[in-house]
Order: sequence, then C-alpha cells, then structure tokens
Amino acid sequence: MKTHKKSLGQNFLVDKNIIIKIINLITIRKENIIEIGPGDGALTDEILKRQPASLTLVEKDFNLAEKLKTKYSNNKIIKVFNADILKFDLEKLNKKKFIIFGNLPYNISSQILVKILKFKKWPPKFTDIIFMFQKELGEKIVGKYLSLHYGRLSILSNFRLKILKKFLVSPNCFWPKPKVTSMVIHFKPKLKKEFNIKKIDSLEKVTNIIFSNKRKMINKSLKKILSHEQIKQISNLKLELRPSDLKPEIYYKITELFETK
Repeated sequence: MKTHKKSLGQNFLVDKNIIIKIINLITIRKENIIEIGPGDGALTDEILKRQPASLTLVEKDFNLAEKLKTKYSNNKIIKVFNADILKFDLEKLNKKKFIIFGNLPYNISSQILVKILKFKKWPPKFTDIIFMFQKELGEKIVGKYLSLHYGRLSILSNFRLKILKKFLVSPNCFWPKPKVTSMVIHFKPKLKKEFNIKKIDSLEKVTNIIFSNKRKMINKSLKKILSHEQIKQISNLKLELRPSDLKPEIYYKITELFETK
C-alpha cells in the first residue's frame, strides 16, 4: 500500500489517461529527461516506454528514492538522486540538452519555477518544461496582461518562458485526492533577448516594490526605483496607473533603467 507524507505535499498521480496525456505533449525518444518528484514512478514508467537517452530522477523523500533505486537497479540509463530540488543544481548536470517533467509539490511549486527562471546561463540547456501546479497558481503563471490573474509571477515567467499548452487535471486523478484542481503547463525557453536585463533578480525586485501597493497608483513606488529623468525615458507611461495596468514590457523597461542606476 502507498503511503504519503503531507509535509512534502505528496499527491501521487494515478490516472493512466492523464499520465499518457502528459507524456504525449512532447517527443521523448533519444532525449535526456529529468523528472522532479517522481514519487513511486508512475510517470517514470511511461517515460521509459518512450526510450529516452537518459533519465534523471530527483526525489526528496528518502524512502521513495530508495524504492526507485531498487525498482530501476537494472536500468543503466537511470540515475536517482535523493535530494531537495530547491538545493539541487540542475545546471551542473552534464547534459547537452534536456527536458524537465514534474508533478510538483503544491507547497514549493512556485519556488521551483522561480529557481529555473533564475538559471545563470540563458538560453538554458533545457528545451522544454512540463510541470503540474495547483490550478490557482497555474492561472497566476499564465495570466495575460489585463486579465484577473495577471501579476508578478506572470511577468517573471513571460520574460523567460513561452507557454505552448495547458490543461486541467481533476483531483480524482490523484491519491490521496487533493482538495484542489491541478493544471499542467508546457513551457519552452525564450531564446531571443528583447530587453537588456542583466539579472532576473532585478526584475523580481522591481515587480515586488511596485506590486506591494497593487491597488494604489504607481507614482510613489516608481520613484523609489527610478529617478525623475529615468521615468521620463519611458514613453506613454502614466503615473496614475495601477500595477496591473502596466504591460510586461513596461516592467522590463523599468528594470533596464533600474540596473543602470
């Protein structure tokens, strides 16, 4: 019988149809795959059927990691790391390019996404990311300008990732059954740099300051970040607007200027 740890946000995906739907988002054959939080290997088994070149599993739960090592002990293409993904350096894995899958723990899923957005090398080695989030968080990630869910996370995500596809997953597809619906999102990294932002940390700081007063006009917040002369360099910027009224491109321009201070 399966056991789960609530502290690690474990909900095992058990619906075979959804597993196949996730796998079918991308061609796996002869690709290097990294799976975050494989659990008991339900998704892993299907990935293996598609004959990847290599498969790296990163599992925080010691007992599950040991079971995976035993389960796949005869398979030479698999490496199992018993590690916390937030402390694990994905960039140092010696892969020419790779694809990342993850049925992420709800309690740290936004941190995992931001960790990947902050990769030092960009364009990165990964070609695709397929992640499962809580629906509420997923909507914040994909939230378009002027939509209800548009905000800091969508501005950060949009800077480095493009969304190819998304779909919802019912709580009935998991054990134990979560109280919320999930969302699978397929991302690809943006390869061209449209704005000269040196550090994504700067964009994170800018959005944090401006959205800290999200119902108020941007006037005061913007003056904490930029000088009067810099503000004048942003064309068509109205200081009586609220944070959600600014296009992502305006935030990227503000960040460019912020880095020149």
